[in-house]
Amino acid sequence: MSETIYNRIAMLRAERGISRRELSESLGVHYQTVGYLERGEYSPSLHLALRIAEHFEVPVEVVFSIRPFPRIGTRERSA
Repeated sequence: MSETIYNRIAMLRAERGISRRELSESLGVHYQTVGYLERGEYSPSLHLALRIAEHFEVPVEVVFSIRPFPRIGTRERSA
């Protein structure tokens, strides 16, 4: 049984203005690998997950989770 690994790679890239290609070059992986990771079609090795977190200078659990991340900026409004 394969477990889904959720990630915030696309959000972190967008915040920093980094393209998939730029990130892939920094990590030494094919740019399509970054796309597969972002879409959850591929789970990274522990080594790659740690390198991605290091690249963004955040703890690995900021980038990856075994549970879906809460949506940012979507609060329920009570009327």
